[in-house]
Amino acid sequence: MDGYYAFMLIATALVLMMTVPALALFYGGMSRSKSVLNMIMMSFIAAAIVGILYVAVGWSMGFGGDGTFFANPFELFWLDGVSTDNYIYVMFQMTFAIITVALISGAVADRMKFAAWVVFVPIWALLCYFPMAHMVFSCTEDSLICGRIGAQDYAGGTAVHINAGIAALVLVLLLGKRLGWPKDKMRPHNLTLTMLGAGMLWLGWYGFNVGSIVFTGATDEENLAQFYSETGRTFANTTLATMAAILGWLVIERLLHKKATSLGAASGIVAGLVAITPAAGAVNIGGAVAIGAIAGAVCAWAVGLKFKLGYDDSLDVVGVHLVGGIIGTLLIGFFSTSAGAGGVDGLFYGGGFTSLGDQALGVLVAILFSGIVTTVIAVAIKYTVGLRLNEDAEVEGIDLAAHGETAYDLHTSSLGGGGKSGVLAASTATSAPASEGANA
Repeated sequence: MDGYYAFMLIATALVLMMTVPALALFYGGMSRSKSVLNMIMMSFIAAAIVGILYVAVGWSMGFGGDGTFFANPFELFWLDGVSTDNYIYVMFQMTFAIITVALISGAVADRMKFAAWVVFVPIWALLCYFPMAHMVFSCTEDSLICGRIGAQDYAGGTAVHINAGIAALVLVLLLGKRLGWPKDKMRPHNLTLTMLGAGMLWLGWYGFNVGSIVFTGATDEENLAQFYSETGRTFANTTLATMAAILGWLVIERLLHKKATSLGAASGIVAGLVAITPAAGAVNIGGAVAIGAIAGAVCAWAVGLKFKLGYDDSLDVVGVHLVGGIIGTLLIGFFSTSAGAGGVDGLFYGGGFTSLGDQALGVLVAILFSGIVTTVIAVAIKYTVGLRLNEDAEVEGIDLAAHGETAYDLHTSSLGGGGKSGVLAASTATSAPASEGANA
């Protein structure tokens, strides 16, 4: 179809932007000032490692093979046998792998060794993301999530968000709490960056969801008709669910804490986007609004569970991505209207409990697979490389300890003539800020 290749080029660039720089800014702003560079670096290094690994074996594992549970990682090694006109589809799926891994980093802010993260990233992508992406996006009727179970997942509620959310929870439990948490207030150091990152994530998510269309027609005419109708639906659903989630989050925040915050609005954006990801092609706009509002409200409540249950999820990856992914995947079982498109109608549209059962089983498989595989990987790293910074480095700040840099140089210098206060000093790799401020 004319224009489809150009459409996919744009969609792929948008999804890559979701990690670099959108997620990096979103997480970076939420971090403390002494760890913002490390937080951003975790996204950048994930992009570099996973991108190359995906081209080497990830595409082969995800989309090669004969549709069995595990595809042969070397069948299409380094894209051997893949024509260059298909590279754009490889790059599109590569960006999904990148952001899934990068999402995990927000849970371990301030305390995970950078070296441990560098080791964790390729192993987790290889053993956890690539196989699950194969199950969800590529496998045949004889495999787990996408076939025999029958769960609908348009763009990655299971493979991306539940997968990353469970991995984040496992790492958090193995790492332990940050020094001083929860007694010390560990507030975001720059909410402007976070709001900017959230807006960029919203923009990039149109590539994520709308670009995930899979054609089912027998002719170009049928595919073109599907393209017009389906992209319109996924674009509208993505937009409206996100808007509803902002409102849902702020209402709960207002009820619980008497304030409607900018961080709440930014978090609501992400919660809505997460929840509509699996459902974007399965529901009508009324269902999208309902899913967004429910996700915003429930996630706003869920992020507080870490204080009650005692797990230190630094930037609320569990409360937003795991909970939001589960909500979006399960609510398909109620709101799906996709029987005419090869899916199953939900409970509210006469489909009975079939869809809900399929969705629940998909959630369970994703949780168990990611939880078990991540635990094995993280325990192995903990007892070899080591997962956590030492206490002195954590107190000093991981930016300086791991990278020899600080994000902000707040020193002032004296200029000649009476010792008047001068301009901010130039940043150096060895100087630390005079003060990290109240939020450090």
